[in-house]
Amino acid sequence: MEEIIQKISNAVEYKDEVVKIKNINLLREKIIDDLVIKAVFGKTDEEKSFCRLLIRKIAQELNLGPASIYDLYVAIGKGEVNGFTVPAINVRGMAYDTAKVIFRAAKELNVGALILEIARSEMGYTNQPADEYSAVILAAAIKEGYELPVFIQGDHFQVNLKKYKENPKKELDSIKELIKNSINAGFYNIDLDTSTLVDESKPTLDEQQKENYTIAAELTKYIRNIQPQGIEINLGGEIGEIGTKNSTQEELIAYMEGYKKLISSSIKCITKLAIQTGTTHGGVPLADGTIAKVKIDFDTIEKLTEVARKKYNLAGCVQHGASTLPAELFDKFPKVGTLEIHLATEFQNMIFDNSKFPQELKKQIYNWLFENCKDERKPQDTDQQFIYKTRKKALGAFKKELWNLPSDVKESISNELQKKFEFLFDKLNVRDTKDIVKKYIKPIKIKISSLIAKKEEQFEGSD
Repeated sequence: MEEIIQKISNAVEYKDEVVKIKNINLLREKIIDDLVIKAVFGKTDEEKSFCRLLIRKIAQELNLGPASIYDLYVAIGKGEVNGFTVPAINVRGMAYDTAKVIFRAAKELNVGALILEIARSEMGYTNQPADEYSAVILAAAIKEGYELPVFIQGDHFQVNLKKYKENPKKELDSIKELIKNSINAGFYNIDLDTSTLVDESKPTLDEQQKENYTIAAELTKYIRNIQPQGIEINLGGEIGEIGTKNSTQEELIAYMEGYKKLISSSIKCITKLAIQTGTTHGGVPLADGTIAKVKIDFDTIEKLTEVARKKYNLAGCVQHGASTLPAELFDKFPKVGTLEIHLATEFQNMIFDNSKFPQELKKQIYNWLFENCKDERKPQDTDQQFIYKTRKKALGAFKKELWNLPSDVKESISNELQKKFEFLFDKLNVRDTKDIVKKYIKPIKIKISSLIAKKEEQFEGSD
């Protein structure tokens, strides 16, 4: 630790757990790069944890600390703000470079309404525990000179149905541990995905949704009890598992009526609901590796958003599984009032499929898939389908190789990603939302004394 403190001393002073920025240019030019490398690939857990802690403190000192989007979403629910759809981007491979491009594009277009997220399952297969992910995202914001608090979100903090049936308490304790560690790492936005517990064999909608809203309410109360003072963590629920049948107005009402009965008036509720509108996480690969066309139900989004806002004062509905949709569809989401859209697989595809991606490395990755993911292959899968569906699982095993790609390869990938992010920010109408975020979200500094480096258990169920 003393060696690290000495190495950064020309740019950052660290004394008695307090940081002071001495040279912001030096910090951005070199120091932050060195810190984030040690935060991810340090020789010991102590070194990693200390560098993650330093990055968090530096970000907070620069008013880039993790923030909750809660107040902005409340304003949207009240009708004070509207007209855009917040992109929530899952950062998987080449995490630092990808995050830098996101903030670069956001600065270019004055974007403030922006979330960076990772799902419970992604933490496992990309080998990015919560505190590492938070450090990487914040380091990227520091590097690019981003000027707003950063919204980091736990996507699909999902209850595993099989494990829940075997031992409900054990599975819920596991989710609560994940939540606690993630909040400690700066995840102040969390999507509670208990939709796996919906039981459509039950005779009434209330009975079908009961386990879903009951556990969501329990987790809501747990989070409100442990959240840092001065921070209202933004929470979302989910009424239908992504990839199943489209959600209905009646299901939304059944969920919300049951949920609200279990939450006292003194406790802040969820602000959003994820619904199913015809998409699937990652898209559906065809035999030749191309993606099947999807017919997305924009009417469902519009109708359910209207009910969510008018009847329950929610900010609105969330669209999952959207990154591989046709480009011409994206400007429709703000038009129908979509609150938030989750984007992941397309950016991963752009890394693997870039023309400069090293073919020898790609061959190694695919060979690894055939050896280590063969149990996931369905009898009817072609090689292309199998690779498309499983190559995300190699991101953790080859994390170092992806971080250390040649500079010309990184540049090619980054340029393509920046064009894509700027396109999406424009179509989702979040351009020039910087001042809106400044109005509703104020930087909050909290005491940070330690971070927990812990690899979360991986399980299937999320993109």
